[in-house]
Parts: sequence; structure tokens; C-alpha cells
Amino acid sequence: MEDLDDTQLERFSRQLTLDGFGPEAQLALLRSRVLVVGAGGLGSPVLAYLAAAGVGEIHVVDDDVVDRSNLHRQVIHGESTLGEPKTSSAAARMRELHPQCRVVEHPVRLTAANALELITGMDLVVDGADTYGTRYLVADACEIAGVPVVWGAILRFAGQLSLFAPGRTRYRDVFPEEPEPGQVPTCAAAGVIGVLPGIVGSLMAAEAIKHLSGVGETLTDRLLTVDALTLRFTTLALAPDPARPPVTDLSEHEAHGAPGCAAVVEDQGRQDGTAPARADGADAAARGRATGELDPAALAALFADPQARAGLMLVDVREGWERRVDRIEPPEGVADRHLPLDELLADPQRLRPDGARTVVLWCASGARSARSLAALADARPELADTLHTLGGGLAAWRAEGRREPTGRTPAPQDDAQDVPPLDLAP
Repeated sequence: MEDLDDTQLERFSRQLTLDGFGPEAQLALLRSRVLVVGAGGLGSPVLAYLAAAGVGEIHVVDDDVVDRSNLHRQVIHGESTLGEPKTSSAAARMRELHPQCRVVEHPVRLTAANALELITGMDLVVDGADTYGTRYLVADACEIAGVPVVWGAILRFAGQLSLFAPGRTRYRDVFPEEPEPGQVPTCAAAGVIGVLPGIVGSLMAAEAIKHLSGVGETLTDRLLTVDALTLRFTTLALAPDPARPPVTDLSEHEAHGAPGCAAVVEDQGRQDGTAPARADGADAAARGRATGELDPAALAALFADPQARAGLMLVDVREGWERRVDRIEPPEGVADRHLPLDELLADPQRLRPDGARTVVLWCASGARSARSLAALADARPELADTLHTLGGGLAAWRAEGRREPTGRTPAPQDDAQDVPPLDLAP
């Protein structure tokens, strides 16, 4: 035990006395390098327990800052760190738990441009990503780099987790394709009980510790589901898909661009010297009629066009308490209505356009507004050319840095653990 100093012997004494663990397993943890994507609900217990258990080097990737709405589940942060980068807030607590742990902060979003550089050379990645795009990026980059990844996901009262390793079942064997935007609700829209990230995140930390120390049996080739309402745990067997082509590059993610960012037409000339196509209100409304969906840039164009504003109505289909937390504040002249989804579905006639030429339905992430649009299209076909949704909802609007004339600072709608699991048939 000469490789463990006196402080480490004292700090890890309860682990060292475990049958089957001992100094060798502890030294394996101390020599390990781990990358944790996300310092939110799942990341909080993962980061705290990996640091406390003695992982020698932990890299933390997260581009968000601490908000009060995070604290009911992201317990590594506190009131004293509101407004700070989550990476620095989490790192301070980790260093308190284990001063000899080397914590490396990466206050950036994981992208196709930096993923392989950050992941290559790690012994393990723990995935607490905040969007499906980032989750698939983590999975693909880890497959290319040959690095195992502990994955977990939560929604409402349910959670799932597994460990995907080289030569065994990988993430895309289980979830081959990324779901379409709005197909699965986010926790911002559907909610999550605060203790659930602690349960699932702690299990993810346990998987990481077992893998790194070589102790016990991991969830490789298995998927664990958790129902917090009944406290039932179910394990499903997994297997690689022999027909799936291996991931060899990240070009799919490069094509998607930066997560949460929509294209904005700048007032500058084209390379051929002609004038740019201006994103005015008429163009934005036309795009919405063609697709049924406006992106944040198109809504901003409507706000900026005096003629478009005069015929524009926003309809918030979220719950009243959500509206109190954060909302899109339209400029003067734009009608602003609140009609929760349940009320709209019960009686589609409750929506009164009052002469508006463009009605934009919106919610937290786009799922509820899409349901509203579908219901209204069936019940009120006379509004077909009038109705639109805000693609990505309030989360997309904020991701573009949109702020209202009131100068209000919003609470974030999505954070580093809020990616729901996809249902699996047993």
C-alpha cells in the first residue's frame, strides 16, 4: 500500500476494507481519467461521487450557468453559485470532497468539432447530455474513439441507464435513429421529480466506479429501468445489431450545426455581389405556411416588421405556473394570449384569432404546440393558413439569445440532465 499516502488511506478506508475492493481497486480509480458531459441533475451525483470515491482526473463539460430553477435536482450547486458556470460550481464542490482530484473544467458545449479531442484518451465517458443531438454525438464519438460510456436518461418518474462498451452493445444498437424534434417531450415540458436524477445519477456513478476499478458486474449488454412511483427496477437484455454499420465519422453532426441555433439572414451582400434575401415578416409568414413551423429567426423577423406585428398573435399553450416563471414578451402591437393545451384540446373553439393573420402557438420545447396545431387543423380547417408553431419553443428562442424589450432575465427551460428516455419493448 506504499502508493497510497496517509491522507488517502484515511479518506478511502471504508472502500479499502470492502471484500473484493482493496488497495488495487482504489489505485485503479486514482489512475483513471473520466469525462462527464453535463453538470446538471444526473451530473451532480455522478461528479460528487466520482470525486469522493477517488477518481484521479475528472473532466467536466457544460456550457450552462447555475439558475435557481436547477436547485431542486442539481444538488452539487447552491444559492451561493447562482449565475456561475456550472463547471466551476461543480468543480469547487468536487475539490472539497477530494482535494487531490484533478478537475478539468470545459465550460463549452460538446460539438462535432471538439468531441473527439475531449473524449480520446479517456478511460470512460459518463453521459448526462441535455439534448438528443448531444447524446448521439457522445455515443458516436465514443464509438469512434473506442471509449466506453455510461448512459442515463430520466423523465417524470422514470429513468433508464446502461453501459455501452467497445465490442459490446452500443447506443445506436438500442436507439438507431435520433427522434424528430417534438416527438418526445422534454422534462421542461413533462416535468421530473427532483430526487429521480439523484437515484439514476448515483447508479450511473456506481457503474462508472465498478468499470474503472474492475469490481463487480456492470450493465454492459443490459438496460436498467427505474420507476420511482412504484420503486420497481427492471433489467432488459441487449445485444449488438449485426446489420448496423459502425460509426466512422461525425459528419452527421457537423451537418446539424451547433445545437439550438437556427440560421439567421444577415444584412450583408452575397458572394456574387447581389443583395441579400431579407428575412422580413412576409417571408417569415410564407415559410411558416409552407412548413407549419417558424424558427426563432422567423419569429424575430415578424416582431421586427410593423405590418406583420399588426396581424400577429402569440398563443402560449403551457400551464399558468410556467408562464409565471418565464415567457416570450412580444413587442407592442402583438396580441398575446394564454390557452393551456388541455383547455384547447377540450374545446378548440376557445382559440379566437380576432382577425389575426398569423397565429403562432408556442410552448417550452415545441411538443405541446405541435399537438395544439394538429388538433386545431382537424377541428378548425378554416384556420389552416393562419396557424403556425414555434419550432423548439421557448428553449430554442432562448438558445438564440433572444431577450424581450422588458430586459427580463429568464430561467432556462432545459438543462444538462433533461433528456427523456425512449421506451423499449421488453
